[in-house]
Amino acid sequence: MIKYFTGSYIVTVLGLALAYFWGEHAHVSSGLSCVFIVLVLSVLEVSLSFDNAVVNAARLEKMSPKWQHRFLTWGIIIAVFGMRFLFPILVVSIFSNLGLLQVANMALTDADKYAHYLHISHPPIITFGGTFLMMLFFSYFFNSQKEVHWLKPLEQKFVSLGDFKGIQIVLTLLALYIMQNFLPEGTRLNVVIAGIWGVVIYLLIDGFTHLLEKRAEKTQCSVEPSGLGLKSSCFAGFLYLELIDASFSLDGVLGAFALSKDILIITIGLSIGAMFVRSLTIMLVEKKTLNQYIYLEHGAHWAIGALSAIMLYSAIHEVPEVVTGFLGLAFIVAAFVSSLIQNKRQSML
Repeated sequence: MIKYFTGSYIVTVLGLALAYFWGEHAHVSSGLSCVFIVLVLSVLEVSLSFDNAVVNAARLEKMSPKWQHRFLTWGIIIAVFGMRFLFPILVVSIFSNLGLLQVANMALTDADKYAHYLHISHPPIITFGGTFLMMLFFSYFFNSQKEVHWLKPLEQKFVSLGDFKGIQIVLTLLALYIMQNFLPEGTRLNVVIAGIWGVVIYLLIDGFTHLLEKRAEKTQCSVEPSGLGLKSSCFAGFLYLELIDASFSLDGVLGAFALSKDILIITIGLSIGAMFVRSLTIMLVEKKTLNQYIYLEHGAHWAIGALSAIMLYSAIHEVPEVVTGFLGLAFIVAAFVSSLIQNKRQSML
C-alpha cells in the first residue's frame, strides 16, 4: 500500500500545508477551516470516483508501463490544472461572454461572482458529462462480444441488442431529448448542444482509439514496444482515459462550490482526491485485481450508468453529492461481494 500511495501522501501533506497558509493569508485566520474543507473535498472526490478507478484500470491494463506511468504523472497535471482549475474558468468564459483572463481574475478575487456565473453554466456542463458517460455505459453493455455477465437477465438482454448498430447513440439522444423538455426555454439550446457534443466527443475518441488499435494489430506493433502504431494507440488510450476522468470530475467540481467559493481551496481538495484515485488505479492494474474479482468492472459500469442519469437529472433539479457517491459505492461493493461468492463457488468445484 505504501508503494502505491507514497505520491498521494506527499501531495496530501503539501496540499494541506498550502491550504492552511492560503487560508491564513486570504481569509484572515481561517487556515484550519480551509484544511478541513480540503480534507472533506478530497474524501468526496475519492468516493465519487472509485468506479472511475476501476474503469481506468481496465483500460490501463492494455497500455505499456511507460504510459501507465505517464497517466500517473502527466495525467495528474491535466486533472489538477486542466479539469479542476482551467476547465471551469473556460466554461464560464464561454457562457458569460467574458474574457478568459477576466474570468480567471474573477475566480481569484471575487469568488461569489465567479460561483454565480458557474452556477448559470451548470446545466450545459453537467449535460456534456452525462451524455459522454451514458455513451460509455451503453457501449460496454451493448457489446455483442461480452461473455461474462453479473446481472445476467439485464446484461444478457443488452448483449442481444448489441448487433443493433448505433443503439447507444439512439438511447443517449432520446434521454437528452426527454431531459431538455423539463428545462426553461432559455437554457434548452445550450444544454442540447452540450449534450450532443458529449456524444460526438465520445464517438470520435472511441473510434480513433479502435482505429489505432486495429492498425497496431495488423503491423504487430503490440509485440514491439517502440512501434509507432502502439505509441499512437497508447496516446489515444491516454486521451480516452483523461476524457473519462474529466466527465467524472464535473459533478465533483460543481458540487464543491457548496463547501467553498475559493477556487484554490477547491482545486487543492479535489486534486488530493484525484491523486489517490490514480494511485488506486495503478494498484488495481499491477495487482491484477480485475482478474481476481470478475464483476468489479461490471459494477463500475453500472455505477457509471447511474451517475450519467443523475447528472442529466441534476441539470433540472439539484441532487446531493452524498446520493451520487453512495449509489456508486453501493454498486462497487455489491459487485465485489458477488465476485467473492463466485470465486468461492469455483474453488469448491
